[in-house]
Amino acid sequence: MKLDINQQAFFELMRAGLWEKEALLDQYKKVDYDEVLRIADEQSVIGLVTAGIEHVQDVKIPQDVVLQFIGMSLQLEQQNKALNDFIVLLIETLRKKDVYTLLVKGQGIARCYERPLWRASGDVDLLLSDTNYEKAKKVLIPLADNVEQEYKTFKHIGMTMKGDFTVELHGTMHSRLSNRIDRGIDEAQNDVFFGGNVRSWMNGSTSVFLPGVDDDVIFVFTHILHHFFIDGIGLRQICDWCRLLWTYRDSLDRGLLEKRIQKMGLMTEWKAFAAFAVEHLGMPVLAMPCYDVRCQKDDVRWKKKAEHILEFVLESGNFGHNRKAASGKFNSAWNKLKDFARHGRIFPLDSTKFFFYFLWDGIQVITSK
Repeated sequence: MKLDINQQAFFELMRAGLWEKEALLDQYKKVDYDEVLRIADEQSVIGLVTAGIEHVQDVKIPQDVVLQFIGMSLQLEQQNKALNDFIVLLIETLRKKDVYTLLVKGQGIARCYERPLWRASGDVDLLLSDTNYEKAKKVLIPLADNVEQEYKTFKHIGMTMKGDFTVELHGTMHSRLSNRIDRGIDEAQNDVFFGGNVRSWMNGSTSVFLPGVDDDVIFVFTHILHHFFIDGIGLRQICDWCRLLWTYRDSLDRGLLEKRIQKMGLMTEWKAFAAFAVEHLGMPVLAMPCYDVRCQKDDVRWKKKAEHILEFVLESGNFGHNRKAASGKFNSAWNKLKDFARHGRIFPLDSTKFFFYFLWDGIQVITSK
């Protein structure tokens, strides 16, 4: 895929912000910064691009552009501070009722960034054991402003609290793509709940528990694949994965990770997204597990897959934002069918298997309501 000047400038700035390194923009003539802002917004990486602007070495970006990016990033700071305060209230409310949970994705992954408050915030996702899942529902549902329909087959319920905060309770992090993948996720989940493999984040004076990094990498990557195949995926989620791998590059058990990825049958997907991260996001190749000199010898194959991923990411936007904005509910099923078909160019066998599993899983969800 050939990127236009504005897309190239966007990626230059985003890589600079992602890795806190210099950016060179003189090579891109007549950059339309309104277009750069639009791309950053639909990919939910405004903060990264703003950080990248601070590292521009060779041109002077117009002051009004700089102020616009900074203003939006300061809004992110305020949103993140408010969300962090809410998480303290939420965790303490649950603990007072003897309910213990893990924070997954979101604000936990934000700790892996150089500027956590400049990462676009989202929902509060809590992962709970079977017992705590049921107890959490009893505690939180009476306090919620609105409660969504529960999906009992994969233990998921969402709710809105305190007006602006969305909380999702997960009894499992299943991908809905295959039993083989979900067994691997269950293994990681059991390692967290029964093996005690957790880490913590001191949010003010409250200790918030997060999955241990070896398990968190599994949760984050399979979540990316879920959205890639089913909803659409944006750069923020892939950047999260990169920052998690980078932050824990010295402590991650690479042997265990490779074994798990192989066992779930996801090595091709891992290497394709690894190629995307290295080629387009500037991920240091030595920090990317399961992507080494052997992959680089077969460089053309993985670069081609990375190009297809790039095209889809730019088209779909953050969590399929562009499709939802343009088509509403009517084309949702059609988009999913087209996505599975087009992903067959990258993952021929898996895309077909995942599609039929997703259909069967959807039938089970409907009949269980």
